[in-house]
Amino acid sequence: MSGKEPFRLDAETRNRLLASLKSSPEPRRPPAAGRRVLARTPGRIEEIPAYRHIMLQREVSAKLGVFDPFFPEHEGLAKGRTVIGGREYLNFSTYDYLDLNGHPKINAAAARAAELYGTSAGASRLVSGERPPHRLLERALGDFCGAEDSVIYVSGYLTNFTVLSHLFGPDDLIVHDALAHNSLIAGAAASGAGRFAYPHNDLEVLEGYLAENRPKYNRAVIVTEGLFSMDGSICPLPELLEIKKRRQCFLMVDEAHSLGALGPGGRGVKEHFQLPGADIDIQMGTLSKSFCACGGFIAGSAALIDLLKFSSPGFVYSVGMSPPLAAAAGAALELILAEPRRVARLRRLSRLFLEEAGRRGLSTGRAQGGPVIPIMVGNSLAAAYLTGALNQRRINVQPIIHPVVEEGSARLRFCISAAHREEDLLKVLDLVAEELPKAQKKVEEVMTGDEARDFIRSRSERN
Repeated sequence: MSGKEPFRLDAETRNRLLASLKSSPEPRRPPAAGRRVLARTPGRIEEIPAYRHIMLQREVSAKLGVFDPFFPEHEGLAKGRTVIGGREYLNFSTYDYLDLNGHPKINAAAARAAELYGTSAGASRLVSGERPPHRLLERALGDFCGAEDSVIYVSGYLTNFTVLSHLFGPDDLIVHDALAHNSLIAGAAASGAGRFAYPHNDLEVLEGYLAENRPKYNRAVIVTEGLFSMDGSICPLPELLEIKKRRQCFLMVDEAHSLGALGPGGRGVKEHFQLPGADIDIQMGTLSKSFCACGGFIAGSAALIDLLKFSSPGFVYSVGMSPPLAAAAGAALELILAEPRRVARLRRLSRLFLEEAGRRGLSTGRAQGGPVIPIMVGNSLAAAYLTGALNQRRINVQPIIHPVVEEGSARLRFCISAAHREEDLLKVLDLVAEELPKAQKKVEEVMTGDEARDFIRSRSERN
C-alpha cells in the first residue's frame, strides 16, 4: 500500500463521488446499438414476473376447482398417519423413513442438550459456537459412512451449494446428472466452473463427454444422487467409480434419501452395492430424513473435512447447528445402528408398494424399490385433480408438477415409512387406481370446454 492509509480517498476520487451524489444527474447516454432497453418499474413486489405467475396459477386453479395441497398444517407428529384440520389422514408426505421421529430417546437427548447448552450455538463454530454434540455427531456420521470424518451444516440445501461453489472454480469442470437436486445445480452454477448435465444415469454420454473435455480443465467432479428424490431411481455407483478413476475425477454422491433406506444397515448406495465408503470422495447427507433433525453434512477424508471447516463459507460464516438438533440426530443414529429391523421393514414395505402398484397397472416410472416411489400421471392438471380426490378420501400426498419436473411427467410422490402398515399401502393403491381415470377424464372435460379454455388464455395473455 506504499504507506497510504487503506481506506482514505484521494482528492480526485472524492470529487467524482461527490459529483455522482448531486441531485441533478447527468443526462442519460443513449444505449449502445443493439443493447436491450428495459423500462423502469416502480419497484413493487406485485410486478415481479415470478409473483404474477403465482397469482395466475392460483386464479386459474380456483376457476377450475383444483385442490390446493400446499402448506397443510399438521396438528401433531406427521408419521404414517397425521391429523390435519381435525381429521386423520394416511400420510405419504413424510421423510420419517425409519419411524423414528418423536422417539422417546431422541426427544430426551434433545431435551438434555437444550438444558445444558440452550437452543442456540450462539455463534459460528469456528469462533465460539462449538459444543460437544457437534463433534460427537460428526465422528459418528464419519464412521457410519465409512469415512475418516464429517462436518455438519445448518441446512441440507446449503451443504450442497456451499461445498460445490467453494471447492470448484472457473478452471474446473462439474458434470452432474440431469435429475440432480436443485441445490447441486445451483452450487455448480455459482462455482463458475464449466458445467455439463448428462442424461439421467446415461454413462455412455458421461464417458464420451469426459473423454473429449476432461483434458481442458484442472480438476473435475462427477455429481450424482444415491437415491433420486423425485424418481426413486438409484445411481449406478460401481460404473461411476470406474469412470471417475479412469478420467481422474472426484465423485460426489448426494445420499439425502438413500441414507437409512438403502443397504442392509441403511448406510446408503455404497452399502447397497457392497462398496467401501472411502471410494466416494465427497459423501453428502441430510439430517432431516432418517436422522429426524435438520441440517446436512459432508463425509470424506480428514483433509477434505479440515478444508471445509476452515474455509467453506456456509460453515465459517454461519451459526453452528442448534445443539438439541445435533443431539437428536446423534440419538437417531444410535437407534439405527441398534435396531436394523427398522431398515429391513422400510425396504420390505417399499418393495411391496412398488410391486403392488405394478399389479394395478400404475406406472412408477424409474423407481427401483427405495422409499421414494412416484405414481406417474403425466398431465399437471390431472395430478392436481387426483391429489384433491385422494384428499377427500383422507390421503395426504403431494403432486410434483412443472417446473419441478418436465411438463408431461407430473406425478404423485409417495414417501414410504416404516410407520406404515401393509394394509395402508394396499388401500392407497386401490384408491389411486380408482381415482386416476376420473382425474384424467376431468382434465379432458375441462380442456375441451370453451369457457375454461378462454379463461386460461385470457389470464395468460394478461400476465
